Amino acid sequence: MSDSKTSQDSSIYPVLPLRDVVVFPSMIFPLLIGRAGTLAAVEKAMVMERKILLLSQHDANKEDVSPEDLYQVGVISSILQTLKLPNGLVKVLVEGLQRARVTNMSTDQECLMAETEPLDLIEPDSLGTRAHMNVATRIFREYVNLNRQLPDEVLMTLSNLTSPESVADFIMAHLPLSSTKKQEILEESSLPEQFKNINKVLDQEIEILKIEHNIEGQVKDKISRTQRNFFLQEQMRIIKKELGEDTEEDFSDVIAYRKKIRKARMPKAVRERADEELEKLKGMPMMSPEATVIKNFLDWVCALPWSVKTTDTLDLDIAEKILDEDHYGLRKPKERILEHLAVLSRVDKIKGPILCLVGPPGVGKTSLARSIARSMNRKFVRLSLGGIRDEAEIRGHRRTYIGSMPGRIIQGMRRAGSINPVFLLDEVDKMAADFRGDPSSALLEVLDPEQNFSFSDHYLEVGFDLSNVLFITTANIRHEIPLPLQDRMEIIEVHGYLEHEKLQIATNFLLPKQVKENGLKKSELVLPHESIDRVIDEYTRESGVRELERMLARICRKIARENVNGETKSIRVTPATLEKYLGIPRYKENQVEKGDRIGTAVGLAWTSVGGDILNIQANVMKGKGAIQMTGRLGDVMKESAHAAVSFLRSNGADWGIAPDFVAKQDIHFHIPEAATPKDGPSAGITMATALLSALTGKPVPADVAMTGEITLRGNVLPIGGLAEKIMAAKRAGISRLFIPSENRVNWTDLDDELRKDMNVFFVENVIEVWQEIFPAKKSKSSGKGRRKSTRAARTSPAGSH
Repeated sequence: MSDSKTSQDSSIYPVLPLRDVVVFPSMIFPLLIGRAGTLAAVEKAMVMERKILLLSQHDANKEDVSPEDLYQVGVISSILQTLKLPNGLVKVLVEGLQRARVTNMSTDQECLMAETEPLDLIEPDSLGTRAHMNVATRIFREYVNLNRQLPDEVLMTLSNLTSPESVADFIMAHLPLSSTKKQEILEESSLPEQFKNINKVLDQEIEILKIEHNIEGQVKDKISRTQRNFFLQEQMRIIKKELGEDTEEDFSDVIAYRKKIRKARMPKAVRERADEELEKLKGMPMMSPEATVIKNFLDWVCALPWSVKTTDTLDLDIAEKILDEDHYGLRKPKERILEHLAVLSRVDKIKGPILCLVGPPGVGKTSLARSIARSMNRKFVRLSLGGIRDEAEIRGHRRTYIGSMPGRIIQGMRRAGSINPVFLLDEVDKMAADFRGDPSSALLEVLDPEQNFSFSDHYLEVGFDLSNVLFITTANIRHEIPLPLQDRMEIIEVHGYLEHEKLQIATNFLLPKQVKENGLKKSELVLPHESIDRVIDEYTRESGVRELERMLARICRKIARENVNGETKSIRVTPATLEKYLGIPRYKENQVEKGDRIGTAVGLAWTSVGGDILNIQANVMKGKGAIQMTGRLGDVMKESAHAAVSFLRSNGADWGIAPDFVAKQDIHFHIPEAATPKDGPSAGITMATALLSALTGKPVPADVAMTGEITLRGNVLPIGGLAEKIMAAKRAGISRLFIPSENRVNWTDLDDELRKDMNVFFVENVIEVWQEIFPAKKSKSSGKGRRKSTRAARTSPAGSH
């Protein structure tokens, strides 16, 4: 390095923009460049005596720079070496020569060209400057001695420098400052001021290093004491063992765990495993990480209810009373629970299927499981499976991982405190799988009566008996439950509530609950049945009662606000004054259009929240056979529409329809509420009926609804969700239904209240539907037979005629 720099006349140099780097004179620095402008600047400098101007950017993230993006003071440097790398970048080794200020910059060339003038320093070699240099040198030596990242050779290089300017530049090159701060010092023309800034920075860095050294010393001292104590304890233990004086009185934790193990009454295999872990704990320091892992394991093993068991209440009358107190209706689930209790009263243990309650939200599946536990006098544990993706959530993590713990099944058993609780696995259809495993597969062992007597959790690594647990699962959608799980469960359909059931639930359960929760007295609110009926019909549209409970809560809050001034008065909410508390009704009383309609037929749909009706509309117009479908229909529903059109083309002659009607007409199917996605095959006969009505001009009766999949031969295939669809028809005021004949067994299995006042026709072919609702036209070939079949399938509220 040179100790002095000679002034140069005003010259033009290519500019190399720097990002987050400031190069000082006498400093050798490697640069990695790859931008087109910087590469061109290096190439131009190679033919201009290897001289180049290094200027730092204001914004390091900017790729394309202009003169305004660069500082005006930089360093004229010499290119010592260039090396092209395989990735297209170029490594350039430069040596700073002299500070320079830009007087003019041109962008006409392939790179930036700058006209410069030397930046002469003030007082470059005065006595004051020498004094500042000596102070900076002394402080820098202390900084290097404290900083392990700087080698001792730095001090040797510093001792060879005599020029104050060289010393300042050399020290600045080794200080951990931001590029902005370094640029400020580079632009400083007074050498004494440069040294003042350098000394200030050095004082701050030395103070930081001293604090770091102090912290490191404290940590080392603590570690040394811990290691010393460990070695002394080990020596003491070995000496006592050699003298035969090694007793458990020296290990209070071991004594406590041994008492816990005896008290837990574990199975023999589990007891042996716990004793093994206890022996390991005895032979290691209590503060070691391994000891902590063993302690956590022993805490879990000792806390589990290996032999704690509650006594079941097997009185069927009491159990039935409790179930009826907590829930209105739900006949089938209650019957199944009472059957379980009846069998349990005769045998010690039941190896039967797991109960799975499937139904729309808000119908009481979770609360029913809680009531089952109360009726049997068992503990109740609930585990929500919604959103679980990791198998370890069920089986736990192995103890090799830091912070590992048992899975949620074992955690639930610990919370229960008994070996025979009612264990609710909620939302079993909401699980998912990812790279961490499939939790539904882990549940197979839990829910299999032939395997769960020795459930293995990854954390415990010992068998835990789950055969005494009454597992109950819940789901909203049956087909989203994995098939292997379905095979291990007994599916019990929990259907939505009818209006009269909602009225009883609201009167006897929901309204008293909300009156109490909102701080009202019974005398403050009078809500007659007529008002509750209007709330059910016009303010809610659900299978369950959650929205109904929210509406009743809103009424109670309004009443509480009216009586907030201390004046307690009884307020009667009549159907006429209901809008004052709940606003304008949300739903129409009847969703079905009034009167008979041409080209419109009512279909029935199943959704995850219950049943609904579909007003399927068909239009025909002059055209060339195009079939248009609107209303956000899914692929399956579109295929049903095409099947309906094909059947009418081949079988419409008996109804006055030409086989080539599609050649001259366009067909448009539409299902209102177009923002709601719709799919499924059960609208097939409804689409065919609506199209036949549009083609013949014959209206479809307004009190008729139908559901069923149609084939190209007109056969009507069975459907699912019959109970929900029947409820939707009753809510809409429909009295006549056409359903597939293969669903007759599902119809007879429904509650009497659900079948009441419904006139149901079981059909095998769509022509039977048309013969009933379009009596003016009969099929010549099969009219009599099919007419007879339809009449035989017609049912009254009590069953078949």
